[in-house]
Amino acid sequence: MQTSAYIMVTGAAGFIGSCMVQYLNEQGYTNLILVDDFGVEQKRKNWENKQFTALVERHSVFNWLLRNEVSIACVIHLGARTDTTEFDYAVHQKLNVAFSQSMWLHCAAAGIPLIYASSAATYGDGALGYNDNHEVVEALQPLNPYGVSKNEFDKWAIQQAVQPPFWAGLKFFNVYGPNEYHKARMASVIFHSVQQIKKEGMVRLFKSHKDGFADGQQLRDFVYVKDVVKVIAWMMHAQTSGASGGVANCVSGLYNLGTGEARSFYDLAKATFSALHLPSQISFIDMPMDIRDKYQYFTEANMQKLRQAGYTANFYSLEEGVTDYVSKYLYAANIW
Repeated sequence: MQTSAYIMVTGAAGFIGSCMVQYLNEQGYTNLILVDDFGVEQKRKNWENKQFTALVERHSVFNWLLRNEVSIACVIHLGARTDTTEFDYAVHQKLNVAFSQSMWLHCAAAGIPLIYASSAATYGDGALGYNDNHEVVEALQPLNPYGVSKNEFDKWAIQQAVQPPFWAGLKFFNVYGPNEYHKARMASVIFHSVQQIKKEGMVRLFKSHKDGFADGQQLRDFVYVKDVVKVIAWMMHAQTSGASGGVANCVSGLYNLGTGEARSFYDLAKATFSALHLPSQISFIDMPMDIRDKYQYFTEANMQKLRQAGYTANFYSLEEGVTDYVSKYLYAANIW
């Protein structure tokens, strides 16, 4: 469904960003402006076979926008420093806060809808729950600088008097799926599990270091990236298509984006073995000390706000998502 205006996707060479571009391509969109640091060679296969109009380096995107008078229908801002083990807050401040503020201000001035990536890391240890209402944002206490940076931008966005015509901050829970091969330590447990199975025939999960949680029974809301990009595309359409289909309820604000069902890492590993048609071989290792006191043991998205906004599609179950990811992409070493 091509339109005369362009869609800008930041982080387009990364994991979720490149999947977003692929999904838009499959929906008929090729009028895309892709923004990222394209000099990172190991990410090249994420974007080189996609269909797009322009590649723009992140550091020059605002100068590019000044020089090129293009009509932009929506900015999908997925670019971020996502490493939860990077403890230099200045790195996160520059990329996750300051750059996002500049993008917000540009969209507000130009009248461009903005959909951006927030994170479930903003919820910290979950003591205040996992509810995406704005009243709790100021009180949240993330466990690492990455989560702090995402929450700082959420707080800033809510307080702005001058806003884009529509904006949404999507609090991604544990996203997994194709095109994450470059993320190294920060790639999903599924990715690492397949590598371990290929090499050793087994999967090692972290032991629990918290009372009430057995080894491997740490719980997360795992959401397949194909669902994530589908929600983003729906939201992009919702704010431009009037009141049809209940989308008039899709108002600006923060939204959780998970499945609404927490599952264990043990279940995740079992699903990975099943996708490979192998019996489960699972052992447990100590959690690294540098993340042990900053580790989330339970996350589960309250999805009521997104549902009330009019999103009705089903999400992949954990078993369905893992099977699709492993069989079509990881095992075959394919990019989506």
